[in-house]
Amino acid sequence: MKKWLTNNKYYFIGAMISSLCGFCYWKFIGCASGTCAITSKPVNSSLYGAMMGALVASMFKKEEKQTPA
Repeated sequence: MKKWLTNNKYYFIGAMISSLCGFCYWKFIGCASGTCAITSKPVNSSLYGAMMGALVASMFKKEEKQTPA
């Protein structure tokens, strides 16, 4: 379990930072009418931010080189 967490730490860090940013976006900018799909609720905004953060963080993960057998 510890090895899995260390291998995927960039995903978790990106998701946590971006979910906080998504919540702040809802809190300070948000959607006044409530008709916006993403920013109408804090849960939607935070989950969307977490998903985008994990995707962006995955771009920075280094690939392991495999040696030929």
